[in-house]
Amino acid sequence: MQKPSVFAAYAALTTSALVWGGSIVGQKLALGVFSAVETSLLRGFGALVILIPLWWWREGGRTTWTARDLKLLSLLGLGVLGNHLLTLFGLRYIGAATAGVIIGASPAITALLSSLLVRDIPFKTVAAGCAVSFAGVALVSGVGGGAPSGDSPWLGGTLVLLGLVSWALYSIGGRQVMERLSPLTVNWTTLLLSLLLQIPLLWTDQKLLLTGATAVPISGWVALVYLIVFATALGQQAWLYGVQGVGPSRAGVFVNLIPVSALLLSALVLGEAIGIREIVGIALILAGVWLVGWQSARLTRAG
Repeated sequence: MQKPSVFAAYAALTTSALVWGGSIVGQKLALGVFSAVETSLLRGFGALVILIPLWWWREGGRTTWTARDLKLLSLLGLGVLGNHLLTLFGLRYIGAATAGVIIGASPAITALLSSLLVRDIPFKTVAAGCAVSFAGVALVSGVGGGAPSGDSPWLGGTLVLLGLVSWALYSIGGRQVMERLSPLTVNWTTLLLSLLLQIPLLWTDQKLLLTGATAVPISGWVALVYLIVFATALGQQAWLYGVQGVGPSRAGVFVNLIPVSALLLSALVLGEAIGIREIVGIALILAGVWLVGWQSARLTRAG
């Protein structure tokens, strides 16, 4: 597949990061009326209604899958499943602002896993920066007392962090698959596979099915539509497009925009307080991300 230009990739990554910052708030609102599994399934199937016709219009029946492609896509579907559900369950226990700050550590996590799995950069090059970022995550997750907003910030923070690990693995594996398949193909197929795995989970986690659609306020439906159109269909497609152009390590830097937009929107929409813990935490996370980038660039120049 022909790679996008660097400018187009950067524009797509910026768009997805800003949209995902708002999706943290959208997910928090949706969880007020839908269960975590219901939210994930509704947003996923709604996005497929957009993505599959778009894929058919652009690519038609020209796409072919090999057995190896299907195996890799199935594994990537697990990454989507983990990211969506773990983040939603994590948001049950922490505020949207806190979750947004933790998501800022995603570039460090991607760089760490990429160094261990793909070995595109030595582990010692990213270790220090990752340690600083993870210290920021631990701070906003409630380590040391004075827990931030949320019923169980340590549990919620851990779940969101595991969701980031799932997304990092998805980004790393996605680039390999996109050497043959388009980002649009990868997007809808992995999303569909993740949804099929979630359907049996509905019997364990219900809210809408118990209360009925008439009990859902307008704000709940608006939040769900935002998650379907922007966070899932547009955001995920833009992210894969950007990763295809510049790779997972460089793409991860754009996640820095997510905590900023998530913090601002959480305060404006949800009225969540932003305290010194969140500010110091995001400073540590971004400092760690910068350190990873700086050390990686220095190694590249030396090489």
